[in-house]
Amino acid sequence: MALKIFQHQSSLRYVYHYFSHPRSFSIEPSSFNQDVDKIYRIINDSSSAQNLKKSLNSSGISLSNEIIDSVLKRVRFSHSNPLKALEFFNLTGRRKDFYHTQLSLDTMLYILGRTRKFDQIWEVLSDIKRKDRSLISHRTLQVVLGRIAKVCSVWQTVEGFKRFRRIAPELDTQCYNALFRVLCQEKTMVDARNVYHSLKSQFKPNLFTYNILLSGWKSSEEAEGFFEEMKEMGVKPDIVSYNSLIDVYCKSKEIQKAYQMLDKMQEEEISPDVITYTSLIGGLGLAGQPDKARDVLREMKEHGCYPDAAAYNAAIRNFCIAKRLGNAFELMNEMVAKGLNPNPTTYNLFFRVFYWSNDLKSSWSLYQNMKAAGCLPNTQSCMFLVRLCKRQEKVELALELWNDMVEKGFGSFILVSDVLFDLLCDTGKLVEVEKCFLEMVEKGQKPSNVSFKRIKVLMELANKHENLKNLSEKMAVFGPSLIIRRPNENFDDATPLRSIAR
Repeated sequence: MALKIFQHQSSLRYVYHYFSHPRSFSIEPSSFNQDVDKIYRIINDSSSAQNLKKSLNSSGISLSNEIIDSVLKRVRFSHSNPLKALEFFNLTGRRKDFYHTQLSLDTMLYILGRTRKFDQIWEVLSDIKRKDRSLISHRTLQVVLGRIAKVCSVWQTVEGFKRFRRIAPELDTQCYNALFRVLCQEKTMVDARNVYHSLKSQFKPNLFTYNILLSGWKSSEEAEGFFEEMKEMGVKPDIVSYNSLIDVYCKSKEIQKAYQMLDKMQEEEISPDVITYTSLIGGLGLAGQPDKARDVLREMKEHGCYPDAAAYNAAIRNFCIAKRLGNAFELMNEMVAKGLNPNPTTYNLFFRVFYWSNDLKSSWSLYQNMKAAGCLPNTQSCMFLVRLCKRQEKVELALELWNDMVEKGFGSFILVSDVLFDLLCDTGKLVEVEKCFLEMVEKGQKPSNVSFKRIKVLMELANKHENLKNLSEKMAVFGPSLIIRRPNENFDDATPLRSIAR
C-alpha cells in the first residue's frame, strides 16, 4: 500500500511556505494530537527506513504538513533520536508533488545541529535545493549557523557561512546580517567586529547591519567608534541605532552620556520610544537611583510615550535590587490599574528575591496570586519554586506545582523534573516519582538519563522490578541515549572542519 501523504494542489504549494499551520480540512484537536503522538512513537520504535515506511503505511494516517511540523517539533523538544527523525523527514519529502514547509526544514536542521550532525545538515540542504529552493531562507541560515557557532570556532562558523552561500548564492545583505546576528549571540563582539571588517568588501552594509552590530556592544567607547563609522559610510542612524547606544551608556552607568544622546535624538527629530525610556529606567537603577527611575516612568506620557509592561518591569527590578519590595509591589499594582497585566517576568523579579532569602511562604503566596490573575508561570518561575521546595523538603507543594504544570502545560518538564525527582528520591516517595515519570512520558517529554538512573537504583533496592521494567520500556520509546550539552557548557574546537564546511 502506498504511503499515505496529503497531496497539495499546486496553487496551495506556496501558501504552505508562508504559513506554519495551514488547514485545508477540519481536524478535531484531540484526533490531531493522537495522530501526532502515534507517528512520533512509530518513528522512535522503527529499526530501519524500510520498517518506518511499513509502519507509516499501516497507521492509516494521512501525513499532512501540519502533522509533520508537529511531529518534528515534538522530536525537538523531547530530544529524541535525530537520525530517526531524519529518516522520517526524508521519507515524507520524497513523495511526488509533496513539499515540506519552511518550519519543517528549519526544525529538522535544528535537531541535527544540536547533536553535531553537520554532514547530514548539508545533505538535507542540497536535497532541498534540488527540489524546492524557495524553502531555504535567511531564517534557515540563522538556524544552521547558530548550531555551528555553539560548538565550533568563529573560523569554522564563517566557513559554514561560505558553504551556505554556495548553496544559496542569491541571498543578499540579509544573509550577512544573519551571520553577524549569530556571532553577536553566540560569540563575542570582538569576533563579530573582526568578521565584519573581513567581509565588508564583499557586500554593502545597510542600516540593519550596523544596528545588529551596535546592539551587541558592552563597551561604550567601541560602540561610539562604530556609531561614527556608520555615519561616515553614509548610513543615517535611526531610533534603533540611538537606542542601542543609549542602552550601552545605561549599562555602563554613564547616565549623563545617555541623556546627551537623548537630546541628540530630539535634535535629529527622532522621538524617543518606550525602549529608549526603558533603557534609561534600567540605567538609573544600576546607578542606584530607583526613585528617579520611577519618575522617568511617570514622565514618559508627557512626551507622548506610554510605558508598557517591560518599562514597569525595569522600574520594579530597581526596587527589588534595592530590597524595597513595598515600592515594587506598589508599581505592580499601578500596572494593573493602568490596564497592563503583570507577566511572568514581573513575578520572577519577586520570586528571585524570595528565593535568595529562602522564603518559600511568600513565594508560594505569590504563586497563588499569579494563578488567580490568570498568568501562567514560565520555566524560570517553576525553577525558583521547585528548588525552594527541594531545599525545604516540601513534597506536597512540589507535587502541587507539578500537577499544575501537567494540567495547564506551562514550564519545562525536563528541567523541573530533575529537581522534583531528586526531592522525591531523597524522601523515598517512589509511588509519586513513578506517577510523575509516567505523566511526563505521556506528555512526550523524556526524563533525563541521570534522573532515570537514580530512580532505577531505588526501585531495584525496593524490589519494584515490574515497575522498573515498565519505566524502562517507556524510556526506550525515546531511542538510544544521546549526550545533549547545555548551552552554557564549554566546548573545544575539535569538531572536524570537514563536517562543517566540506
